[in-house]
Amino acid sequence: MASIEDEKSRKGTAALVAAWVLSVVLAFVLGQQIGEGKRLPAATPAAPTATNAAPEPAQTVPTPDPEVERILLQLPRRVENDPLAKGRVDAKVVLTEWSDYRCPYCARWTMQTYPELQQYVDDGTLRIEYRDLALFGDQSVATAVAGRAAGQQGRFWNYYETVFADFGAGEQPDPTTDQLVEYAQQAGVPDLEKFRADLTDPALRQQVLDDSTEARQLGITGTPFFVINTHVINGAEPTENFISAIERAAKS
Repeated sequence: MASIEDEKSRKGTAALVAAWVLSVVLAFVLGQQIGEGKRLPAATPAAPTATNAAPEPAQTVPTPDPEVERILLQLPRRVENDPLAKGRVDAKVVLTEWSDYRCPYCARWTMQTYPELQQYVDDGTLRIEYRDLALFGDQSVATAVAGRAAGQQGRFWNYYETVFADFGAGEQPDPTTDQLVEYAQQAGVPDLEKFRADLTDPALRQQVLDDSTEARQLGITGTPFFVINTHVINGAEPTENFISAIERAAKS
């Protein structure tokens, strides 16, 4: 059992990271307010984004102090056979992603940037670890549970790609249970009866809620949000920003 001192230390380090993440978000928001014709920040992702929108410039990110860097480097879970992760467990670079399946910016990132990062996964440089941040009520939670249900049958990333590809084509979705099962079929989930039963699994729902709570404790309030080793990217920035951060982290 953790001591009172351990609990105080845990809360203190979480508060430190939250304060730094908040400074990143504020820098992002201020940059958006100063610029002209820029999209809304990721913290308010409900408005659809045009697919032909011009890429935004990279945002200036404050340099974390050594203690925050240490904590950021401890964020990756590096669990062997984690269904919500892809890439070598010992990859030098880990991209931790927080997303909501009903977020149009998340869909845009998944369709435009995520495929371009596969080369770094394939050569062993990059590991991607997905975490839920359910922002839009019970339907966000239900869709996230469905992703984990697909993951229990080894089809998480197929489901992830299928759902975002469909959701990215229109307004914020309101999927029914039957639609979630249809996505599972498209994603190649082999046992659809088990998948349907797992949609009401309280353990999977709790995993979604736990990830969402952890994100909020870290000061993350919008999606998508990424940490690439010690580099934070708030929102669906241009693909080249992610590639630059990955290659820089790989050389460090």
